[in-house]
Amino acid sequence: MMKNIVLKELKELIRDGRFKIASIILLVLLLIATVTGVNQYKKNTEQYSISKTKERNIWETQSEKNPHSAAHYGTYAFKPQFALSLFDYGVTQYTGSSIFLEAHNRNEASFSEASDQTSLARFGTLSINFVLIYLFPLIIILIGYNAYTKEFELKTFTLLKSQSVHPVKLALGKWLATFLPILLLTALVFITTGIILSNLQGVAFFSWMSLSVLFFTYTLYYAVITTLTVLISMWSKSSGVSLVSSLVIWVLFSFITPKIATNFANSNHPYPSKSEFASRIAEDKQKGLDGHNPWSKAAKQLEIETLKEYGVDSISQLPFNYAGYRMQKGEEFEAQVYDKHYSILNDIAVNQNQTYKNLSFISPFVPIRFLSMDIANTSNNLHWKFTQAAEAYRLEKQKFLNYDIKDNMKVGERGYTMGADKFKKLPKFKFTPPLLSEILSENRQNILFIALWLVLPFIGLIMTSKKI
Repeated sequence: MMKNIVLKELKELIRDGRFKIASIILLVLLLIATVTGVNQYKKNTEQYSISKTKERNIWETQSEKNPHSAAHYGTYAFKPQFALSLFDYGVTQYTGSSIFLEAHNRNEASFSEASDQTSLARFGTLSINFVLIYLFPLIIILIGYNAYTKEFELKTFTLLKSQSVHPVKLALGKWLATFLPILLLTALVFITTGIILSNLQGVAFFSWMSLSVLFFTYTLYYAVITTLTVLISMWSKSSGVSLVSSLVIWVLFSFITPKIATNFANSNHPYPSKSEFASRIAEDKQKGLDGHNPWSKAAKQLEIETLKEYGVDSISQLPFNYAGYRMQKGEEFEAQVYDKHYSILNDIAVNQNQTYKNLSFISPFVPIRFLSMDIANTSNNLHWKFTQAAEAYRLEKQKFLNYDIKDNMKVGERGYTMGADKFKKLPKFKFTPPLLSEILSENRQNILFIALWLVLPFIGLIMTSKKI
């Protein structure tokens, strides 16, 4: 019986010209988004590869110089272009792609794509994710808004009852008939995306498993929209009311609720201004050790502690060059200051995101958006991990250079230089994204909310169908 209901609904859908036209429009948009996305991905990947190779070559081919001069000369850490960024751009257009690593300073990521775009970029960028998360729900609404109301309007519902059609089977049949077309379209999109990514050269960290989890995530989202659309059709007195109600719900889910949640999060957990942030760092740095100033209180205290530790009476008696040692200790102190204040910024971001996620109960769009960005490695969380890895590498670089002074420069020696061949011994910067299992573990709340959004309305669908 349920099979017959599904087949009947699908036949009517195939005959409906609106569905065909809407599907063709969306497929054209997806084609445009894919072509532009692939071109942009190739461009970014090429720039990343060239920049990384060129910058490393510049570092390794330096002429011999004082190690601390090389520390100020600096180098760059580049964020990899992750494969699934082709699917979901996330925040990558706004967070920057490289960080300048130098002595005494922790710099922020720079060279974001958004900085090179016009003000029109604020209206969004056409991507595969944009079509799937915003426009595919419209197809579901178009298919299912009159799932029940047409039976009332055409007086066929009484006929169905007279034929002893089970109300739950009728509801499930109409639900499946609404859901299956979008499921097939979504599967087509993800399979095509996977084939493209698996055949692109220079793709970083592509995984069919991650893509499959993304597919399952969006499938859950569409199941939620399908359930709500059919449920609204059950409750509505006419197809017009059902269509308008479903569209209002779509607008609330996709645009209004996220905006309200964002404003609420920003107002409850505001960021400090840039000048305030910089002044706090400068104030804390002045309270501690400056590697360049051997006469400060902190430097004198370090000297006393070091002499006591090695059981000597003067710096000249130490088994190493104290200047390099002091500069490294200064770097480590400044790194602690930066870590303190950047961790405060990250805590604010985490609190904002948590506030945002806590409001997921009013819109399934919110958990899906977070899940999509995290799985695609284009979230703010991923960017924070990249900046942490870059900072750890900066400290490793500083230690490599300062310890060359500590171990090789004679006390009182002036004009010391490090051999050009030693620059090649500094390990290359590498950044690996978190495992999929770690990402899913961090998104347990989002997974729970999207599951509740599916289960609770579905229970309502079954109960309402029995009452009808």
